[in-house]
Amino acid sequence: MWNYRKLSFEDAELINGMNPSQYIKNAWREVAGKRQLVEINYHDKDWPNGYDYHLSHLRDTIRSGGEAVGAFDGDNNLIGFAAVNREAFGDKYRYVLLDQLFITLEHRGKGIGKKLFAIAAHQAREWGAEKLYICAGSAEETIAFYGAMGCREAAEVSRKLLENDPRDVQLEFVL
Repeated sequence: MWNYRKLSFEDAELINGMNPSQYIKNAWREVAGKRQLVEINYHDKDWPNGYDYHLSHLRDTIRSGGEAVGAFDGDNNLIGFAAVNREAFGDKYRYVLLDQLFITLEHRGKGIGKKLFAIAAHQAREWGAEKLYICAGSAEETIAFYGAMGCREAAEVSRKLLENDPRDVQLEFVL
């Protein structure tokens, strides 16, 4: 049904054909020192942090020896991708970062994200990582997806990654 293949540096620009739009009814926020679901009713019509940010991060992943995998429809259009960075980090555990995982709006809920996540996890295992690290957007659906994949709060939080967006939820997946 869908075709999955490694993305080359030149393929990175194919993300421009994807629809990253997301309506976020509820998001996880710190309220009085406790994480709670808060109604925000926000429609993000563009890439979080902008298209150029995601394109440059995808290219950096590929250029630095990381792995990027795309999902393609029957017409060879990119409909989803995952990027995992090869550089390991962590004091107690050997983490690698699942830097990006996006599915175009029209194809969400069809199992594509699950497959891309599994491919990224397999690659991380091949590199000898113990855990995938995920800076997950705080939307209720995003956190529910990662929870369904078996992710949990990160045992060891990367201060650097947390400071990039303090609203992100720092998660891990045991490989």
